[in-house]
Amino acid sequence: MNLKKLIRDVPDFPKQGIIFKDITPLLKNPKGFKSAINQMAKKYKDKNIDKIVSMESRGFIFGSTLALKLGCGFVPVRKKGKLPYKTIREEYQLEYGTDILEMHEDAIVKDENVLIVDDVLATGGTAKAVCSLIEKLGGKVAGLCFLIELSFLNPCEKLKGYEISSLIKY
Repeated sequence: MNLKKLIRDVPDFPKQGIIFKDITPLLKNPKGFKSAINQMAKKYKDKNIDKIVSMESRGFIFGSTLALKLGCGFVPVRKKGKLPYKTIREEYQLEYGTDILEMHEDAIVKDENVLIVDDVLATGGTAKAVCSLIEKLGGKVAGLCFLIELSFLNPCEKLKGYEISSLIKY
């Protein structure tokens, strides 16, 4: 199935000059959504993944569904102040300024194989911050899996040394 046909371009969102890649047409298409999850699962089914970590909010859609498919745990990573228990945090650079991501301090056990799953890989900053969180807790980043990769932003530069898989590349 050609998943790229199920991604809608929305010009000038969230601001002038940006062409937003809208995944909602793919999500509302049962065959398309199933195909995306199955393609992701196929790549990682024999990798002994213990946990999937995803970032809010659209990453949760793919990460939690893939965790069910692979029979592993799911860990949400959220913006500062959104998780109810003790957390570790990672500050990372945005285009203009910084942000903070948090994960529960007991989310990952030492030496667990962890797969990071998100909808879009853009600059790689968020994904790199999540790699740092996992490694702080002693986990091993088994790979990073994305529905969409915006290759023209060179995200792999920030993620050298990690295995990256993307179903759709622009």
